Amino acid sequence: MKERVSILDGNTFLVSDRRGDIEPSFDFPTGLFSFDTRFISTWLLTLNGQRLHALSIDDSLSYRTRFFLVPGEPTHYLDAKVSVIRSRSIGGSFDEELTLLNHSGQEVEFALRLDIGSDFADLFEIKHKREKKGRTTPTVSDRQLRLTYRREGFHREAVVKSTAEAEVDQAGMTFRIRVGPHGEWTNRLHVSTMIFGARGEDFRATLPLGGQRTVAAIHAEQNELIARAPKLGCDCQPLAGAYRRSLNDLAALRYESITLGVRLLAAGLPWFMTLFGRDSIFTSLQVLPFLPELVPPTIAMLAALQGSRLDDFRDEEPGKILHELRYGETAGFEEQPHSPYYGSADTTALFVVLLDEYERWTGDATLVKQLEQPTRAALAWLDTYGDLLGTGYVWYMTRNPETGLQNQCWKDSWDSISYSDGRLPEFPRATCELQGYAYDAKLRGARLARTFWNDPAYADRLEREAAALKERFNRDFWIPEREHYALALDPEGRHVDALSSNIGHLLWSGIVDESRAAAVAGHLLGPRLFSGWGVRTLADDQGRYNPVGYHVGTVWPFDNSIIAWGLWKYGFRDEAGQICDAMLSASRFFGGRLPEAFAGYERDLTDYPVQYPTACSPQAWSAGTPLLLLRVMLGLEPQGEHLIIDPAVPGGMGRVELLDIPGRWGRVDALGRSRSPHEHQPGH
Repeated sequence: MKERVSILDGNTFLVSDRRGDIEPSFDFPTGLFSFDTRFISTWLLTLNGQRLHALSIDDSLSYRTRFFLVPGEPTHYLDAKVSVIRSRSIGGSFDEELTLLNHSGQEVEFALRLDIGSDFADLFEIKHKREKKGRTTPTVSDRQLRLTYRREGFHREAVVKSTAEAEVDQAGMTFRIRVGPHGEWTNRLHVSTMIFGARGEDFRATLPLGGQRTVAAIHAEQNELIARAPKLGCDCQPLAGAYRRSLNDLAALRYESITLGVRLLAAGLPWFMTLFGRDSIFTSLQVLPFLPELVPPTIAMLAALQGSRLDDFRDEEPGKILHELRYGETAGFEEQPHSPYYGSADTTALFVVLLDEYERWTGDATLVKQLEQPTRAALAWLDTYGDLLGTGYVWYMTRNPETGLQNQCWKDSWDSISYSDGRLPEFPRATCELQGYAYDAKLRGARLARTFWNDPAYADRLEREAAALKERFNRDFWIPEREHYALALDPEGRHVDALSSNIGHLLWSGIVDESRAAAVAGHLLGPRLFSGWGVRTLADDQGRYNPVGYHVGTVWPFDNSIIAWGLWKYGFRDEAGQICDAMLSASRFFGGRLPEAFAGYERDLTDYPVQYPTACSPQAWSAGTPLLLLRVMLGLEPQGEHLIIDPAVPGGMGRVELLDIPGRWGRVDALGRSRSPHEHQPGH
């Protein structure tokens, strides 16, 4: 696997190889992208016909990279008489500065060539390796190459400009230069990406930021956001490094929505640089105690795009919260249903959970009152369209068998839901965590109805429904002989009996009977699920287990953060701390940036977490994981006008101090320390 280097600003990003080169690829989304379209697919630098090789790369900032290069094969590095520095940055557009240094004592002539091209591929076309249906036309002018793509009303352009004299052709630019002894030559290249709307203008121009930002503006904005977060002091370097990296990545992943003109969090680079209902909600839950101001735009956007009709193509239903929103060609021509797509069965309940959790932290009653009707509609969906079989459970089955998602839970790959022997159940399916989310949503909806909507009768009804759901769930999903909950029910009501990490989400939702919580915790930290680096998505003795299978054996940091939160809620402080420690230990091997997922191999086997080859990095809910783990370690929980602090800091981590935590109670501080085994630390 080639090592790739990326820079990003919101959902504009660039992925290259270690030389800074981009070559056409349908195996992985390399290139310059914005709003789901690849604007540059070829960006290849040669010197006198030779490829360059990297001596060093400075990629310490998310939006800027520098490559230090020499020509020839690696064995010739010591003899290089010339070197090239590529300094690039991104901010809606893309800029690259080329500096050529002559290290000899004589004047030398050079031919520096930059091959440039674009296929204007949609991310879904890359993912599914589909051919383009439109046509790209290059246009040459002085120091400029314009690449234009049209397909009926779909119009995109990339314009490359050079500050230096250049021989421009339809495939790139050649610079013929003379550099004096020990001299240097510099050229700046600017790439503008144009996304034309119906009126023939770039629709991003109407947004507050106009689609173009300077490096200084990006740096200032990110630093301002990070400065508002609580200050962490601790004795554990992995925690300190992961916290800082998470804040940087979350700041970098914010992009400007073209629908409402608000700043939203993109889900993850490279495949998911857009709004995802599930990812956005979980990330919002993770960041709430640290940066609560990031949450209202997400809630408002999800409410504004809530389902209002029956649309089989988009899996849309009244009251349903979206799964994914896309801006590219395949969505525009309805080759994919993502405009937006509603194929997830969990986002609707999680929307209610997030709104309630947000109010608990901030005391923002205004937003709760404004969103009363969307919240009621979401709760109604659980008992109507969500309950496909009329059994009182949330089920899913796509209305769109051609391009809709088969699995509509968070493990949404095709083989993620299975019996213990590896067989796949029929549809519809009712996974266990969906019921937990519905239970939690009903209780939280009851609190909102009673406290803010002046509707105690509705609140009473929701509480009765939640109690009945909990009783029914603990009867129907529990597998007595195995002492764990089934992963799902099949259409006949039979147990889909695989042992998976989903049971940890049940602890977080509170649907687990107290008498069974210890058994669930034992499975989560037992050798079949716990790898030493975290809880696997599927136990290692199950039929479909694969340590490098996307949802069938890998370890997902976001998943583990929710599990740790659930363990803490049920009083399993040591177990929660064990997961926190494992995740933070793993983060050291990823430079502090936890990826989307990593392999589920035993820790004793590998001594380090093994990379998953196509994992998104950075990814929003992985970036949010260290924040939620920190919340768990310090035991932060809002209760009315008070903040409960009940630490669960794992042994060996020492002091953990979080200062200036924002919330409805003002800004407060929290201090935790490593716990001895089974030591009790009461809340404050």
